[in-house]
Amino acid sequence: MKIPQLKKKPEKKSCHNVAWEDNYSWIHQENILEVLKDGSKLHPEVRKYLEEENNYTDHILRDNKEIEKKLFHEIKGRIKLDDVSLPFKDIRYEYWTKTTTKGNYSIKLRKKIDSKDIEEIWNGDKEKEKLKTEYFGIGDLEVSYNDKYLGYSLDLKGSEYYTIYLRDILTGKEITEKINETSGSITFSLDDKYIFYSKLDEFHRPRKIYRHKIGTSVKDDELIFEEKSEAFTVGISLSSDEKYFFITTSDHNTSEQYYFTVNEHKPKPKLIKKRKRGIIYSISSWNNYFYCHTNEDAEDFKIERCSDLSKQNWEIYIGAKDEVLIGGLIFLNDWIIRSEKSNALGKLYLRNIKTNLEEELIFSDEEVIVPGISLTQKDKNTDLVYLSYSSPKTPGKTYLYNLKTKEKKLVKEQEIPSGHNTDDYIVERLECSSHDGRLIPITIIRHKKTKIDGSANLLLYGYGSYGNSMSPDFSSTRLSLINRDIIWVTAHIRGGMERGMKWWKEGKLLNKKNTFKDFIAVAKNLIEKNYTSKGKIIGMGGSAGGLLMGAVVNGAPELFLGIVMAVPFVDSLTTNLDHSLPLTVGEFDEFGNAKDNKDHFEYIYSYAPYNNIKKMDYPHILITTSLSDNRVLFDEPAKFTAKLRDYKTDNNLLLLKTEMNAGHGGKSGRDGAIEEIAFDYGFILKISNKI
Repeated sequence: MKIPQLKKKPEKKSCHNVAWEDNYSWIHQENILEVLKDGSKLHPEVRKYLEEENNYTDHILRDNKEIEKKLFHEIKGRIKLDDVSLPFKDIRYEYWTKTTTKGNYSIKLRKKIDSKDIEEIWNGDKEKEKLKTEYFGIGDLEVSYNDKYLGYSLDLKGSEYYTIYLRDILTGKEITEKINETSGSITFSLDDKYIFYSKLDEFHRPRKIYRHKIGTSVKDDELIFEEKSEAFTVGISLSSDEKYFFITTSDHNTSEQYYFTVNEHKPKPKLIKKRKRGIIYSISSWNNYFYCHTNEDAEDFKIERCSDLSKQNWEIYIGAKDEVLIGGLIFLNDWIIRSEKSNALGKLYLRNIKTNLEEELIFSDEEVIVPGISLTQKDKNTDLVYLSYSSPKTPGKTYLYNLKTKEKKLVKEQEIPSGHNTDDYIVERLECSSHDGRLIPITIIRHKKTKIDGSANLLLYGYGSYGNSMSPDFSSTRLSLINRDIIWVTAHIRGGMERGMKWWKEGKLLNKKNTFKDFIAVAKNLIEKNYTSKGKIIGMGGSAGGLLMGAVVNGAPELFLGIVMAVPFVDSLTTNLDHSLPLTVGEFDEFGNAKDNKDHFEYIYSYAPYNNIKKMDYPHILITTSLSDNRVLFDEPAKFTAKLRDYKTDNNLLLLKTEMNAGHGGKSGRDGAIEEIAFDYGFILKISNKI
């Protein structure tokens, strides 16, 4: 089967006196936002190209069907399909969710406290069947405070244009007009007369907050807040003590908040602190105090409090620590629980409000764990919480924990039906020096039988953008590779916040190349330590992690056996130049503004994967994308693949797979997600000669 060939249509583009010829610009459509909402508007030539690439990929991987099927059943066999969540006790009801063996979506259940009668108030599989849709994305599921109404939002394309519905739980009937093109989030008023939601603008940016009176026409909805900056997006939430609504408007690096009381007849949001570039803050209220989580004069955040927002006499409550990320607060009547993160590891702290004494919550002797905490009930007059943890080799465990007596009881453990022995695996924490001497944290999980003599294949995973930290948690899916002697390594590179805000700042804007150099340094270090060898590493990353993959494969292709790029941000310069795209303007503080800043243009141009493809040998590459993805448009990986086909001088695999009815997160439903993982892992096993 021949490789698909493009009809080249040269086009000259120039910016800041830099010009280049782009043979593949015709793949990008001018009506791209319309294509995201309605795939039928895709240009026939582009559709033909994507379908030819899919056919080519299917042909090349035709012998992989058996291993993909085996992997699918392996991965699914490690999931307890008929599972039940822990209950949350509201005022009148207990709520929980369950999954079933045959279903792909969760079921939401409840029962009145002290009753045995269980109600099913949501069943994702039944809802999907009613709508006769292939893609079924659930945005939000919210129950009103009087427990009468269910609010839910659905995305039926994968484009993240959510429609909001309101239903009477008792009758099952819709009680208001559906609300189209929202961000999906639903917030009920405490009197259950209204919902608050955010509307998407023409560029898919939520910049307006509306109040909708239940049962009335959407045309009469009240605009209560509008963000004027195209770079900022908005959301609304309720304070911890349920006395205030807070509207937060922000980009990735700057935030601003407004508030109004829950009983205001005509909400008039009032500004708390005027935005300052680079300053992030978040306010909540509890027990007659307002608590502010902020990085103002505290790079890695601090927590302040005051008793009056009109005066704002803030005092330090939790001070800043260098390269220790101070997290937010969970409030109970007698306790405050907070989190910290340093060196890519999280910790939880408990403060006794009466004594003001604070202690770290220790609940495992494992060195590398991911801790978590959640509440057992809405009433904050309790000493009981759910305390949980997992590690790269240990499935999640949840305890009912008494904060006063320190007693704990195991109430839920992640079950691996097909079996799992924690002692079969080894978890290691290393650090390696990057090009500038900064130490990069590395988390390794491997099977105890895997030899450390350079013979093993190694999957190196990374992300490194937006301050997102990669947690070293448990994943049962990875075992399908680890059990086949592939070592799994997570590189906690700059661009995340594993070492605080400084770690993020050193991996963005004009420091972005540190992210790529860190990843390459980790790869070389693992080779030096005999975990693997040159040409035996598989790099893996998605979205902004796909940008990482594109940059490192252009910079050091000889290190890699293969690269897996999911919905990859590889045509980053073109996207940055187009300010009409949904995310571009809001990411100027992350990647820069190439259209208006020559230094930014030249810097992005110097690393953008699409613009830096070279005539050289490349490793095996698998690229996956989705037609309805509005975060990373499908044309980026399509153009990248087309250009790479012309330039690469090797005979290694270059495969593009486009999901024609999915979004940024891929297919919907449990089985759909597993199918995609099995597909990726099948490719990895094929190029590793492990089939």
